Formats: sequence, structure tokens, C-alpha cells
Amino acid sequence: MKISHYPFIILLALLSACATTPVKPDATSDPKKSPETVLITYHVKPGKEADLEDVLRRGWEIYRQEHLVFAQPHLIVRDKEDGDKTRVVEVFTWVSHSAPDHAPASVKGIWNEMQALCEPRGGHGGLEGGEVEIIGPKKW
Repeated sequence: MKISHYPFIILLALLSACATTPVKPDATSDPKKSPETVLITYHVKPGKEADLEDVLRRGWEIYRQEHLVFAQPHLIVRDKEDGDKTRVVEVFTWVSHSAPDHAPASVKGIWNEMQALCEPRGGHGGLEGGEVEIIGPKKW
């Protein structure tokens, strides 16, 4: 029986919303300066799980030192796909849409390490990501 991972991803986004109040840019502000929340999926090579966790930890320290991300939300979860292969999903918010475009060499080095620890899987790249919107939970 094949299980869809979309409910898992939605739950991940919802849980990360508990940690912060989203920052809404001014309607007149430059979109490149507004925060960008992203969801990154890592299809980890077998046997490289601990190495990726170490790189993610070091990467987060660098992002914070370089003032590229907000402290919250930040969530990393792990599950299995294709039977026994590890997938890691990370959610965090860049301080601006342009922050990753102007990443220093230290960050680019971490990204290269991450890519080396991942593999293409199921028609997807080894490391994939994109912008997401935190939609809840909302106060009632």
C-alpha cells in the first residue's frame, strides 16, 4: 500500500507555524526584501543520514551567524520513503527573498556538502525546495 506524504508535509508546515508569528511585508515594500519561508526536501543517500544531520546543524549555525534566517520557524523532520530510504524535510524562513541569492562562500560550501549527501529519487532531485506559506494554526 502506497502512502501519500502530502498530509505529512502539510502537518509539518502547520507545526512550524506554532513557533512564530509570520512577518507580513508592507504592500509597498520590495518583494525581494520580504521574508521567504521555504520547505526543503533532502533525499538522503543510504548510510549518510548522520552526516547530513551534522551538515544541517552546521549550516543552521552559519545561517544564524550571517543573519540570513529568522530563528523561528525552524523544523527538521525525518521519515522513510521507497521502503527504507531516508527523507529529511526542513522548514525555515530567510530574512528576505534575496538572502540566498547573496549567500557568502561559507553557505555555498554547506550547500555543496548537502548536495553531495543526497541522491535523486522518484523523479526528483536529491535536494529540492521552494517557497511555502504558513497558513495555520490561526487564533480563533
